[in-house]
Amino acid sequence: MTDVFVVRNQLGHYWGKAKIWVDGSNPRTVMRTRHEDEAINSLFELSSKDIELRGEVIAVTLTERSEPIIETSENPLPEEPEEELEPGKEEEEPDLPPAADTPRSSKTA
Repeated sequence: MTDVFVVRNQLGHYWGKAKIWVDGSNPRTVMRTRHEDEAINSLFELSSKDIELRGEVIAVTLTERSEPIIETSENPLPEEPEEELEPGKEEEEPDLPPAADTPRSSKTA
């Protein structure tokens, strides 16, 4: 069996192929690299965007199906808030200044 490297954060979540954190319940979605330096570079890029991140690169073994053998996180994944409109209200467009090519009314004194 072959070892690969994965990125895991302080909550036990793994960096996924879809560039989001996953809990490891589906190992096929976890991003893995054959080279440790690639995983370290990924962790460095992630931590430069999120200063609260405390992550680590860990070596894991692959199954016969080429899926990493990892422990599923007991911590729930954070939910991203979805902005929903109230029923009956339409989205308002922001007030924008007139474009340069639109005629403006001229006032003569």
